[in-house]
Amino acid sequence: MRVLPVREDCVLVELSDLGETLALFEALQDHPVAGVGEIIPAARTLLIEFDPLEISAEALGSVVASYLGGDSKASSGSLVEIPVHYDGEDLAEVAAILGVTSEDVIRLHGAAEYLVAFTGFAPGFAYLAGGDPRLAVPRRKSPRTHVPAGAVGLAGEFTGVYPKTSPGGWQLIGRTPLSMFDIDRDPAALLQPGSRVRFIDIGNDASYKVKSAPKAPVAVDRTPAAAEGGAGIEILSVGLPILFQDLGRSGQANQGISRSGAADRGALKMANRLVGNAPGAAALEVTLGGLAFRMRGRGVLAVAGAPAPLSIASASGARLTAHHNHPVALDDGDVVTLGAPPAGMRSYLAMRGGFAVAPVLGSAATDTLAQIGPAPVAAGDHVAICDAPVGALVATDELPPVSLPRAGEDVVLDVVMGPRTDWFAESAVESFLSQPWQVTAQSSRVGIRLAGEALERAITRELPSEATVHGAIQVPASGQPVLFLADHPLTGGYPVIANVAGHHLDLAGQIPVGARIRFNPTHRFVDRLIPGKQT
Repeated sequence: MRVLPVREDCVLVELSDLGETLALFEALQDHPVAGVGEIIPAARTLLIEFDPLEISAEALGSVVASYLGGDSKASSGSLVEIPVHYDGEDLAEVAAILGVTSEDVIRLHGAAEYLVAFTGFAPGFAYLAGGDPRLAVPRRKSPRTHVPAGAVGLAGEFTGVYPKTSPGGWQLIGRTPLSMFDIDRDPAALLQPGSRVRFIDIGNDASYKVKSAPKAPVAVDRTPAAAEGGAGIEILSVGLPILFQDLGRSGQANQGISRSGAADRGALKMANRLVGNAPGAAALEVTLGGLAFRMRGRGVLAVAGAPAPLSIASASGARLTAHHNHPVALDDGDVVTLGAPPAGMRSYLAMRGGFAVAPVLGSAATDTLAQIGPAPVAAGDHVAICDAPVGALVATDELPPVSLPRAGEDVVLDVVMGPRTDWFAESAVESFLSQPWQVTAQSSRVGIRLAGEALERAITRELPSEATVHGAIQVPASGQPVLFLADHPLTGGYPVIANVAGHHLDLAGQIPVGARIRFNPTHRFVDRLIPGKQT
């Protein structure tokens, strides 16, 4: 067992194979360790989040090693049958690679019983293990930009079903009419870790009837409801997509869903503190300004994060400039405009009482990669504001924690080297740390695409899928790094050379296009080999 560094509060435990990984995952679930948070399994690894104030990484490694050597009980889960039309675009190519007929591929694929080993890539996407080893084929050399929802594919030792239309590089052998992910179903993901799966060949039978899935019970919204005819805002104009964000949805890894939430969590909390809300109340994340709205009723707003110029035009025609990082009282009819900030990327606008927005899977965060959460606000929308709870105190003002970067400037981010630093040549690691990386326009809440001297890998084989975190710096085949932000995928198949330190995650979420990033290692890469129990 190897323990690889990820961040100050997270490690990646590497094991010998999938069976050992699942057995250890089950053991840690059955015997919770104090201080350990979410555990995300993958093909050969467990990503373990922990509280360093309760348990050290060294102590965690020893405890985890003590559970090695057990047997997995995962194959005892419920059975899910998936009907398939075996007419995939790559069926003939897969057969040619294996030196068999298409009929042989269909027969071998349908004869096995699969296990949902882990989830990732997209909500509802399950990695199914246990198939016939003769069907192990590599991913496509050139991934498709468009794979339809329901496509059944092969990649290495795994089978998977695409839950939604997306890019993908798996070899497609068929399609299913089943919905793999339905937000109105409980649980939303059809395939849960530990479930057993069989594929049923339905040929060209277009009459196959899909059974209706049980719908999720309607959740009770326990936030204070806005009074009839109460306060709200009327959206007049928007620039880039303006999203509802809170602190994200944790505990959904079993459905292939990462936390998401505000790209700058500190700024979100600050805006809420200024108006007397709970730190995680839903606010609007405004990227590069461009928002205008009219106040309906009275309210108190605050804007934190990127210092977007804030102007107010009253119903009587008076105009004033409001301060950033201060609570601002609004009257009925006031028109508020946020301009483009001179520094940073994202501003957070909170209203006293919070926005009356329905949560999705326990959170009001909009995950742009998973396509989960409230829709972006649009011109003409009316967004209600909840009544503030009794005793909620409005702050006077707060100072921003750091000065935010501007286009053309250098930004230094502290990084923790690992978990896959050793997959790169020494010269590549030196280049990664010594050169400035240009922030390109191909950046979003999912990640920042960087441009610079390409990084050369020392290990060129395919990396089995493993969990990634907010702040992971993944290096695809191009050698140009991608710094993952809040809407990153839960798992990835490219090596992560380093991870942004926790204290610089908010800063990373504010770096604009045109800035340059330099990475400062907080320590050198060290992996630890820990012997387990003898079996």
